[in-house]
Amino acid sequence: MTRPTLLLYCQHSVGMGHLTRSFALAAGLTERFRVVFLNGGPMPADVTPPRDVEIVDLPPIGMLEGGRLTSGDPRFTLEEAQRVRREMILASWQRERPAVIVVELFPFGRAKFAGEILPLLDAARAGGARRPVVACSVRDILVTGRARQTEHDDRASTLANAHFDAVLVHADPRFARLEESFKPNVPLRTPVHYTGFVAPADTPAPGGRATRRARRVRRVRRVVVSAGGGLVGEPLLRAAIEAQPRLWASQRLGMLVVAGPLLPEDAWRCLQTAAAGRPGLALRRAVPNLCDVLRRSALSVSQCGYNTALDVARAGVRALYVPYAAEHETEQTDRARRLARMSAARVLDAAELSAERLAAEIAATASFRPAPLALDLTGAARSARLLDELLQERLDADRAPKAAPLTQLALPGGVR
Repeated sequence: MTRPTLLLYCQHSVGMGHLTRSFALAAGLTERFRVVFLNGGPMPADVTPPRDVEIVDLPPIGMLEGGRLTSGDPRFTLEEAQRVRREMILASWQRERPAVIVVELFPFGRAKFAGEILPLLDAARAGGARRPVVACSVRDILVTGRARQTEHDDRASTLANAHFDAVLVHADPRFARLEESFKPNVPLRTPVHYTGFVAPADTPAPGGRATRRARRVRRVRRVVVSAGGGLVGEPLLRAAIEAQPRLWASQRLGMLVVAGPLLPEDAWRCLQTAAAGRPGLALRRAVPNLCDVLRRSALSVSQCGYNTALDVARAGVRALYVPYAAEHETEQTDRARRLARMSAARVLDAAELSAERLAAEIAATASFRPAPLALDLTGAARSARLLDELLQERLDADRAPKAAPLTQLALPGGVR
């Protein structure tokens, strides 16, 4: 049986979190759909797209400090890249005529990309009888630190009401709900569905046999330090390398530092120099599966992005979070503090980060007993089922017989 086509748009600008989650979602969607993936950011060399997902690489656009956009392809200026992207996105719509469109984050974020997303949504809305189901894919917690947050949220709610059939929140509602980080004055009328967290298919479910086997794996006495893709992780990684001799001397606690594929090359060389010759310290650019590495380790130190937090929770490892908290970036701090309130992890604010403080916090975390987490990780499969159900409802409504128009009503006594 031919699977209906689903067009999934993802723009990642800082880090890999949006791409990683969207790839995990796309892999789950292939169970019910033929997935065409519009990739708007650079494709890291160490990242492999999911099997059976067709990738359309748009000219990459990234984000500089201060939120300015920049072309990631030297062949194009920013304006040229934006034009080519719009053309490619609309060409993909015309070519595929998808039954479902999924847009990651927009309109709750990615406002700078409205110029290429709205033409796609307008084309979809004008599709008449073949109008696709349109859904937004969002993570558990939205950014809330903007100077004009209510105005932003009102615009997002208006756009969602006009263009979207559903909002898929990839979270367990017991952990986070959309209204906690999205507070518009304009009521959101688009239905909101909580899917559970989206984790890679090879991540064990809570309490499953794979998790019980993992508990029997001998943990190495080491701390794993990671920062997602690494693009904004240098301060944490550098502080960890500086703290490592104290931990090795006092506790014989080893350390594996995973720099991340997006860490700038000059920063990578500086870390290599700082780590050279240190007993008990290993430095890697990337690892194939962070969750597997954490299962065999004693402790995790990381920022608190969506995907890393899931890896840490599934590995059942003690965790210290140092959330990324640049201007207006509140999401990781919010997530880390929620986990701390649940006694599932400890938190060190990035403003307090130093080698000395990090060493002390790692030592304290080594004796910390985290409370178990029971999070719903069925987000990819549930998203596929929800979208399939919405599509079937749309098709059933289109197939339903339409009543003949009533042009004239005859009334008793010849009165018309």
